[in-house]
Amino acid sequence: MKLTEAEWRLMNALWQGHPASARDVLEKLEAERGWAYTTIKTMLSRLESKGAVKSRLRANTALYEPVLTRSQARRSALKALAEAAFDGAFGSMMHFMVSERHLSSEQKEALRSLLKEEAEDAAKGELP
Repeated sequence: MKLTEAEWRLMNALWQGHPASARDVLEKLEAERGWAYTTIKTMLSRLESKGAVKSRLRANTALYEPVLTRSQARRSALKALAEAAFDGAFGSMMHFMVSERHLSSEQKEALRSLLKEEAEDAAKGELP
């Protein structure tokens, strides 16, 4: 599921604390974005139609909860980036990130360790 920049902001607010009303989300984002309450409501409705959030009524207030996890959203965003910028090649994307020095030494070591573990698991037939 592809999220716009504005939708990412709303989803981050919901991932930080849910369930949340539109007013709760507005309070988290108001200083940063200056959005109106109606803008938040409209965007939450769009996210609900996309299946990213669900709502339920408590009294007369709609409470929103994320259906889409942060991990799922990140996976989708990375997949879209790899497709658009690297012809779908995650290896090329990772090589670019490492070679452009976007990763600290610690992050590079963690990546090496993860790749080694994944390779070992694949050799054992433990990966899907």
